[in-house]
Amino acid sequence: MSYPGYPPQPGAYPPQAGAYPPQPGAYPPQAGGYPPQPGAYPPQPGAYPPQPGAYPPQPGAYPSMPPAAVFTFYVICFFVTQANQISASMGGFNPSMFPQPGGYGAPSPNQQPYGMYPQPGGGMPQGPGMGYPAPGLNPSMPEYPKAPSPNPSMPAYPQGPSVNPSMPGFGGVPVVPVSQLGFRGTISDFPGADPLKDVEVLRKAMKGFGTDEQAIIDLLGSRSNKQRVPLLVTFKTAYGKDLIKDLKSELSGNFEKVVLAMMKTPAQFDASELKDAIKGAGTDEACLIEILSSRTNAEIQEINRIYKAEHKKSLEEAISGDTSGHFRRLLIALAQGNRDERETVDISLAKQDAQALYAAGENKLGTDESKFNAILCARSKPHLRAVFHEYQQMCGRDIEKSICREMSGDLESGMLAVVKCIKNTPAYFAERLHKAMKGAGTKDRTLIRIMVSRSEIDMLDIRQEYVKNYGKSLYTAITGDTSGDYRKLLLKLCGGND
Repeated sequence: MSYPGYPPQPGAYPPQAGAYPPQPGAYPPQAGGYPPQPGAYPPQPGAYPPQPGAYPPQPGAYPSMPPAAVFTFYVICFFVTQANQISASMGGFNPSMFPQPGGYGAPSPNQQPYGMYPQPGGGMPQGPGMGYPAPGLNPSMPEYPKAPSPNPSMPAYPQGPSVNPSMPGFGGVPVVPVSQLGFRGTISDFPGADPLKDVEVLRKAMKGFGTDEQAIIDLLGSRSNKQRVPLLVTFKTAYGKDLIKDLKSELSGNFEKVVLAMMKTPAQFDASELKDAIKGAGTDEACLIEILSSRTNAEIQEINRIYKAEHKKSLEEAISGDTSGHFRRLLIALAQGNRDERETVDISLAKQDAQALYAAGENKLGTDESKFNAILCARSKPHLRAVFHEYQQMCGRDIEKSICREMSGDLESGMLAVVKCIKNTPAYFAERLHKAMKGAGTKDRTLIRIMVSRSEIDMLDIRQEYVKNYGKSLYTAITGDTSGDYRKLLLKLCGGND
């Protein structure tokens, strides 16, 4: 005779394949466990190798029971007999200790309903058959010893913001959009790219009479920046010639500008754009604002390093000599690349900063531009999103509208760019692209800079914002505003028609 939930008695059929392994406390398995059965699938070529420390693959089926297992089987039967005697002394088998057929029953009165968050401050939920023994069971039965904590000296992590807005601790701060996290570019590493074969394609495209522009578009438009830039050295090694000089001699116009921009590292390209924006009679303030307000600390610091190395003066010196007033202070502050990058948000400090911005602008005669500069250029982006939220709640006006009311000219444009990049960087670039192609003529320099610099960062998000805000796809806008090989390469960077 057998009992529900217990192993079969001696003489019964051996356990079927797939049954549960022996419980802890049984005799340990014999050394040199059973080898895998033949016929398993071999590892596929090119797959990832097994990670170190992973569990070994399980055998396909249980082999016939060896003598050692027979001994273990009889030991288990001995303990089953003892368990039956204990059960009889306790008044028989208690079926409520195990889940009944048909699923779990209703939760106990003190138990949290199934599928719900546990209440804050509460302990682990007590399910049926868990916890202390019910009244009526044998109180003299010894308890199993408590297992030691795996690492009692480890400190607890500080409590982070709840993922469930109904849970305590939610400060009402807008959540960072998913679009701002992770890779959202249109250009990525080309699998299996061979630099020697790539430069051979470029060489053939430029050799002889005429130029095969389509071959250049297809190759450069399908390689990431870190795959394109090394081609300069590979080309010189293979052919003893300068790839940039060859490209300049074979290409022209805006198509040439896009190709040359793609052959620079992001920091090299930004540094050259900043240099061109400053040199000469006029200053391209919009370019300065766009680059310095949208790049990360690390990117700005690398731009500073390259600018100093290539132009023998610091970026700060160049900005100081070409701008003035509060606009110059704003650009120099941004050019430090020293923004706080902590992800945590102190709501009380966010409220203080919102009040400080209100006191520096809307709530006083005149404007304290330095206060805006100090907060907008130094605080972290998550913190400033909370500040903008608190500002709107406090005075009923968006921070952008307050800036437009309090400032003008380049300073207004610079402050607005900082705010827009903090709120939604892809939307800011979608607006810049729209203005570059709106009306008569095209601001090709802006169009090229954004399409090249954002193609591996957030071009997919920029496309989404463009079609949402302007009623047509970025692909369609570029198609209608450009032509020829220039258009083909820009569309390659755009990546698709939404």
